[in-house]
Amino acid sequence: VQLQASGGGLVHAGGSLRLSCAASGRTFSHYSMGWFRQAPGKDREFVAAMSWRSGIYYADSVKGRFSISRDNANKSVYLQMNSLKPEDTAVYYCAQDRTSVIRTSPSVYDYWGQGTLVTVSS
Repeated sequence: VQLQASGGGLVHAGGSLRLSCAASGRTFSHYSMGWFRQAPGKDREFVAAMSWRSGIYYADSVKGRFSISRDNANKSVYLQMNSLKPEDTAVYYCAQDRTSVIRTSPSVYDYWGQGTLVTVSS
C-alpha cells in the first residue's frame, strides 16, 4: 500500500486548506483512514478518522473547523481545514488502519503517507 499526501502550504490565520491523500494497493474501502499531524518537537497526534461505513471522529482541537471525507471509488481521503490557527502548523500525515473501525492511536495504523507541511502564519 502506498499513500501520497498533498495540499499543504502556507496560509494566514483564518484561512483554509484542503489536504488530499491518494492510496494504491489493497482494497481501500475496507479500512479506516486517518489524518495525524506532528509539530516540531512534539509527538504525532490524532486529527481525524473515518471508517469504511463513514463513521467520523475528530480531535477536540479541530472539531468544528476540520472535515474529513473519503472517496472509495478513487481511493482517496481528504481533510478540509477551515479557520486555521497558528497552532495547526505541523506536518500532516494520512494513514490507513488495519481495521475498519475508528481508532486514534498512531500505532494501530499500518500504512503512512510521506506527510505534507501546513504552515499557518499569525
